[in-house]
Amino acid sequence: MQEAGFWLALSYVRGIGAVRFRKLLSFFGDLSRAWQAGSTELLAAGLSEKNVADILEKRKTFDPLALPDQLSARGISFLTWQDDAYPRYLKEIAQPPPVLFYKGSITAQDDLAVAIVGTRNVTAYGKQITRDTAEYLAHNGVTVVSGLARGVDGLAHHAAIEAGGRTIAVLGSGVDVIYPPEHRRLAEQIQEQGAIVSDYAPGTKPDGINFPPRNRIISGLSRATIVIEAGEKSGALITAKFAVEQDREVFAVPGSVLSPMSRGTNDLIGEGAMPMTNPKSVLEALRIEEGSKAPKAQEQSLSDMERTVLRILGQDSLHIDEICVRMDLSVEKLTVTLTMMELKGLVVREQGMTYRQNGRWM
Repeated sequence: MQEAGFWLALSYVRGIGAVRFRKLLSFFGDLSRAWQAGSTELLAAGLSEKNVADILEKRKTFDPLALPDQLSARGISFLTWQDDAYPRYLKEIAQPPPVLFYKGSITAQDDLAVAIVGTRNVTAYGKQITRDTAEYLAHNGVTVVSGLARGVDGLAHHAAIEAGGRTIAVLGSGVDVIYPPEHRRLAEQIQEQGAIVSDYAPGTKPDGINFPPRNRIISGLSRATIVIEAGEKSGALITAKFAVEQDREVFAVPGSVLSPMSRGTNDLIGEGAMPMTNPKSVLEALRIEEGSKAPKAQEQSLSDMERTVLRILGQDSLHIDEICVRMDLSVEKLTVTLTMMELKGLVVREQGMTYRQNGRWM
């Protein structure tokens, strides 16, 4: 625990990240020696003059030996590279965070995690797909990872909680600084069924420059990343880029070519991301069998329109045009409903826009 205090103290020094932690460990052997070293030695270890000045300044106010107890008293836990409980898949990425702060719990179950990310300006289409996807994954024992942001992130966390699953929120601030502030209650709920985590030291305020780097933690914790909706410059695309660099699977939900919120996801598919029209495909790609927790159709909250579609389909396979005629609906409106039903696993799309009930629910 004494050595851990020095890991914590150095993590509070701005600019001392994974690369410089490795330099200090390589040069000094342990971080207690690094913390107590003189400026000449620190420079010899490969730190810049600014790094050295910042460390010397922190020494004036920090007591490394007291830090673990101080954080514990505030309900803040932490893991370092050296801890067996450090998240398995995060440890595999290039330059994982030396210290991971969290509130809540991180368990072995969280090794089976999938990220759900997307725009803050989510459409009705995106909202439904986010909820259905997060619910499906949670029912199958998959931890849902996201960033606690407005829009897709918050919806994904909430849906996982409502489904009784686990969820992890990765912050671009300290774990004691919840952003956006309207998600404070959601953050409390996440801690009860997962964790809020950050590689930024407690007390760190949210800053625009913090969020792109935290996206690599979202993808790093996850075996796959699903982008629900994203504009051409959405931060969710940064998460997808990190996932590719980390050799993780990337899925994107296809959307209308006329929707600005689907331009990013459609581009991802064009670049090689797997189109996700049913969350079951995510489990299949990860070679995970559907668990007994998977919701049955009668247990799901079905809309009147969904019930009508199921009744019309019965035991038959019907073309979308035939369903439109029987329901007196436009193709556009019915397509949205059928897409949602695919995500819920209620219907299966066959060749030529023909649909049938999923045999699991019949």
